[in-house]
Amino acid sequence: MVRFIAMLVGIAFAGVLAIALFGSISGVITEPPPPTAEHEFHKHPRDLELASDGPLGKFDMRQVQRGMQVYKEVCSACHSLRLVSFRDIKDMGYSDGQVKAFAASYDNIPSINPDTGEAATRKGVPSDRFPSPFANEVAARAANNNALPPDLSLMAKARHEGPAYIYSLLTGYQNQPAKLLKEFPDAKTPAGLHYNPYFANLNIAMAPPLTADGQVTYTDGTKSTVDQMAKDVAAFLSWTAEPKLQARHTVGFAAMLFLLVFCFLAYGAYQNVWRNVKH
Repeated sequence: MVRFIAMLVGIAFAGVLAIALFGSISGVITEPPPPTAEHEFHKHPRDLELASDGPLGKFDMRQVQRGMQVYKEVCSACHSLRLVSFRDIKDMGYSDGQVKAFAASYDNIPSINPDTGEAATRKGVPSDRFPSPFANEVAARAANNNALPPDLSLMAKARHEGPAYIYSLLTGYQNQPAKLLKEFPDAKTPAGLHYNPYFANLNIAMAPPLTADGQVTYTDGTKSTVDQMAKDVAAFLSWTAEPKLQARHTVGFAAMLFLLVFCFLAYGAYQNVWRNVKH
C-alpha cells in the first residue's frame, strides 16, 4: 500500500513538472521575449590568427615580448597579472640577466621595513609576481568609477575565443550607431561608460586603452599601430594563460605518434598469434 501511494505521488509530481515545462515552452513560442539591444547589436569577436593557434601551434615569442611591453606601458596601470612571476618570462626567450633587470624595473613591490616594521616598497626580484596597481579592491574601484579591473592572468582562457575577444574589445570602441538609438531609445550609453559592441552589455567602464598609433615604441622596430598593439597584447595574454602550451603540443604529438605505432604493432601481434587458427 505504501509503495502504491508513493508511486502515485511520484506520478503526480512528474505530471506537474511536465505541465509546467509544457507551459513554459508554449509561452516562449506563442509570446517570445522582446528583442534587446544587447541581443541585436552585440557582435561576435573578429577573426584573429596567432602562431599559437591549432594543435601544433607555437608562440611567436617576438610578438609575445611586444605584447608584454604593451601590457607594462598601458594595461598595467589598471590590470594585474597576479598569477605570473617575473621569472616566468625567461620562457619567452629572455636571459637571467634580462629577467633580473625587468624585475628590478618595478620598484613598487610591497614589503616590510626590517628596521621599523612598517609597510614599504622595494625593487622586484625574479621570484616576485607582477604587482597589482592598487592596494586592494576598494582602491581599485575608487580609481575606476566603482568598476573593478579584472586580473588578466587567465583572461585569454576565461572568455570564449579569448584572444580574439581581447583583440576585438581593444579595437572595438566606437560611437553608438544611430540605428541602435532609433530602435532602443533607452539604450543610450550612460555617462562614464563607453560603447563597445564586443562587450556583453555593449557598455564598458574601461576607457579605450589604445588610443593612437605609436602609443608604444617597440624595441624591435615594429610599427606600433593600434591594431598591431591589440594583436600583440592578445598574444601575450594567451601566453600568460597557458605558458606551457608548446610543451603540451609537443607531448600530445608524441603521444599520438606512439599510439599510432602501437596500434600497428598490436595488429601485427594479433595476426601472428592467430595466424594458424581457422575461422
